[in-house]
Amino acid sequence: MEHPQRNNDIAPLKGVRVLELGNYIAAPTAGRMLADFGAEVIKIERPRTGDELRNWRLYAGNTSMLYRTVNRNKKSMVLDLRTEEGRDIVLELAAKSDIVLENFRPGTLEKWGIGPEQLNIANPDLILTRISAFGQTGPLSARPGFAAVAEAFGGFRELVGDPDRPPVRVGVSIGDSIAGIYAAFGAVMALFEREVKRGGPPIPLDHRTIDVALNEAMLSVMESLVPDYTAYGIKRERTGGRMEGIAPSNAYLCKGGGSIVVAGNGDGIYKRYMEAIGRPDLGDDPGLQSNAARWQRREELDAAIGEWSAKLTVAEALAVLDDAGVPAGPIYTAEDIVKDDQYASRNMIQRFSVSTGEETLDDVAFPGITPVIGGASLPIRNLGPDLGENTAEILRDLLDRSPGDVDRILEDMGLTPALEKEIR
Repeated sequence: MEHPQRNNDIAPLKGVRVLELGNYIAAPTAGRMLADFGAEVIKIERPRTGDELRNWRLYAGNTSMLYRTVNRNKKSMVLDLRTEEGRDIVLELAAKSDIVLENFRPGTLEKWGIGPEQLNIANPDLILTRISAFGQTGPLSARPGFAAVAEAFGGFRELVGDPDRPPVRVGVSIGDSIAGIYAAFGAVMALFEREVKRGGPPIPLDHRTIDVALNEAMLSVMESLVPDYTAYGIKRERTGGRMEGIAPSNAYLCKGGGSIVVAGNGDGIYKRYMEAIGRPDLGDDPGLQSNAARWQRREELDAAIGEWSAKLTVAEALAVLDDAGVPAGPIYTAEDIVKDDQYASRNMIQRFSVSTGEETLDDVAFPGITPVIGGASLPIRNLGPDLGENTAEILRDLLDRSPGDVDRILEDMGLTPALEKEIR
């Protein structure tokens, strides 16, 4: 499933090898980011079932589009980490890698005999990036927890939804994704330090260990939530489509059922905004010239804007606001995104033929690579691989195993040699 216009000209992480021991979304997101920019990422999956993400939002076959997306540009190798041979192979791979990614419960790698000390013996330069619910230390470190728990623990969930209803979650695993982004940043930061200090004293293992906690990743994006409380006793509340202390900024219904988002809260923008909706009286009102004052009268402002938007279609409303220089945009669905000229112009929608495990679907759109280098998204080299697709290649070419040894391991892992050739 390689992209027909494969381009390896821009690959800042080319030559970096990453061993991914992660399931679900957090560590695989970090691995995806590193792979997107040229790193060779070897994803280790359990025999026969693989990463559980293969079955999340599975609408057909045996491999979901979610798995294909999060694990793009990687290689898949099947190993049983419950066996001595599987653990030995992991240590062999670690010896030839730059970064290990993992998101097991703290203590799991240690229990399996492939913890930090063993990995460090195998490779004293190795960077170990660990993602867990609450971090590797502290009274909650041994607790299991998915992103939903971390989002609540980090203060995020309390602010999502309407004030008169219980908190809700957003429609994606945002805690996992943010933690994965931090993990990728941490890994590259440690890689940079290692290269800068090469030739000097060895970097201690604890300096090469990146510890990302899901709840701390969420806390880090909560802006001034904690300082505002400790300084002024302010307790933020859910505000629906608004942002606390900022007005007018909200979503508004238009004629025909569509909606727009308008961020007209800047002092200079506000007056133009009110003129554009035919309410210059609100724009000139002395009691509405500061953001704090507008926040106090947010219901009045939203009612006036909603009355205006309800008379226009999305396109008509956006044309008026664009002419007035007011930041606004449509609320897109997936259907809108795949048709959008802006995304297309930056190669942010890339299309592939994709196997579900039962059939091949043509012209399936996937999101491009962020951030952009060179003016447009880099091309995706391959989608998330089939289970064990690269096992033989890695055993043979990287670990120098004999053909007989390769065949035996493949059969032990439920991948017959014939199947492996077929996959490849």
